[in-house]
Amino acid sequence: MNLQVKDKKGKVVGSVEASDHVWGAPSNDALLHQAVVAQQANKRRGTQDTQTRAEVSFSTRKIRPQKGTGAARQGSRRSPNRVGGGVAHGPHPRSFRQRLPKKMRRQALRVALSDKVRQDAITVIDTLKVDVPKSSVIRDIVAAFELKGRTLIVTGATDHNVIKSASNLQGVEVQTAALMNPLEATSASNLIFTQEAVVAIDGLWGSGGGEK
Repeated sequence: MNLQVKDKKGKVVGSVEASDHVWGAPSNDALLHQAVVAQQANKRRGTQDTQTRAEVSFSTRKIRPQKGTGAARQGSRRSPNRVGGGVAHGPHPRSFRQRLPKKMRRQALRVALSDKVRQDAITVIDTLKVDVPKSSVIRDIVAAFELKGRTLIVTGATDHNVIKSASNLQGVEVQTAALMNPLEATSASNLIFTQEAVVAIDGLWGSGGGEK
């Protein structure tokens, strides 16, 4: 397929040939959902911890006699139903990691990119060069395309001037093509790719760069 290429002012200046294998993959909501959930789970630290009744620092002395007071039976201040006592069934350190096969991860990214193409949420620009970090350059590009919501700019290679230029803009982030993943592709409302990034993505996840 061919994707339109625009300049920084939003004017169409040509087109770029893109792999149907990457940008025209059939929709697969189940696969995309599984990949996004797995990636979100893998970002969790799993360090939450609570103290059980065996871990809190309280005396084990019986609070009052078992019988004769007319009050409920109480064994010790460590009981979960006492203020400051242990927590019953609370969270403890654990791993939330989910393993997803490589082929599924790659196909999920293709599905995410293809869905964005079908939603007309992808913009390809001819080039993105910033000599010195300047937020106004990135802000003008976003304004020229009239983009609303979170915008992700994808470059072919790491460009620190572009990254610094966008770092002060709310709702605008920069990512290199090699680090694209299903979560980033789906969470952004708009995707801006440079021509270099499109070529890099086709080389990495196209029929010639990855598994078929």
